[in-house]
Amino acid sequence: MAMKIVGFDWDDGNWPKCAKHGVSREEIEEVLLDTPSVMPDPHPEEPRMRAIGKTAAGRHVFLVFMAREFNRQIFLRTISARFMHQKEIAHYENKI
Repeated sequence: MAMKIVGFDWDDGNWPKCAKHGVSREEIEEVLLDTPSVMPDPHPEEPRMRAIGKTAAGRHVFLVFMAREFNRQIFLRTISARFMHQKEIAHYENKI
């Protein structure tokens, strides 16, 4: 069953961690709303996911996020976001 995402969960706990790497909220949301490559994250305490995708400007972004349910609606909460290094981009491009 596919989840219907209704929004994003931003606050002072997650936004500063994402912003310090220079990725904007708009870029993060753009990547997650497109069709990123998604895989499980091995975090032992929370069901996190990893995503790799491109912004509309063509910049590759690596994200760690989780889905949270509030009032029976699903929101995506980004834990970490950064632009990918050239070596990672080359590896990613060879996989797709």
